[in-house]
Amino acid sequence: MRKNILYILLLLMVLVSCSRYDKLLKSSDNQLKYEEAKKYYAEKSYLRAATLFEAVAPYYKGTELSHELLYLTAQSYYGNQDYFAASNYYNTYTKTFPTGKHAEECWFMIAYCKYLQSPDARLDQAETIEAIKGFEEFLELYPSGEKSAEANKYLNELQEKLAYKSFLSAKLYYDLGNYLGNNYLSSIITAQNTIKAYPNTKYKEDLALLILRAKFKQAELSVPARKEERYRETIDEYYSFTNDFPESKHLKEAQNIFNTSKNFVKD
Repeated sequence: MRKNILYILLLLMVLVSCSRYDKLLKSSDNQLKYEEAKKYYAEKSYLRAATLFEAVAPYYKGTELSHELLYLTAQSYYGNQDYFAASNYYNTYTKTFPTGKHAEECWFMIAYCKYLQSPDARLDQAETIEAIKGFEEFLELYPSGEKSAEANKYLNELQEKLAYKSFLSAKLYYDLGNYLGNNYLSSIITAQNTIKAYPNTKYKEDLALLILRAKFKQAELSVPARKEERYRETIDEYYSFTNDFPESKHLKEAQNIFNTSKNFVKD
């Protein structure tokens, strides 16, 4: 019985709340709508808050309140986890009020919303690239801002994601081998380009090892006229790898590649 009463009371509260909200939408009292929108925002009823903020925004255009309305609308969509809409509103704020009191925060949030939409490294990285651009723009504008350290952290994380995606592509080429062409060469080029683009990536050793393996495979499968040349290239790559990663756990594998390659090279 007690549970039923609680359920009925809860249902009545929801109905009253919906009725109150519907009346607000139809109301012509914009000041009331604004005050109630702030209450919804404080209650974390973000979608209702955003809807009401948007409804009254045209009536306050050009007033002191207009920039606050735009900011609160962006914040409401962010709170509702609609990062696409939130990012658009943050962007509108920076364009409309470039020196507004929330401008720095909005510049950061544009990029952060993109960051939150950045998918797994195996998927399309359009949002990741947009987020990187956003954080770079933020750091250009606010290099010593309150959120500069946080922006750099997210920027590094996103760049690592792109480096990992590129590493996966290089590894895929390696795994394909000679299927429908020389995929080992594609693996080498992709890995080399990744190291150039992301010289400080944590995947640098994995990429370097992949280059060594791919050059060795390419030498193994070469026609006789190219074998010695390619084994020499493999030996050169071995020296580069061991110089760059003298403590690598893959030194034994690298040494085996080197020893095999020496057998095909004339002194």
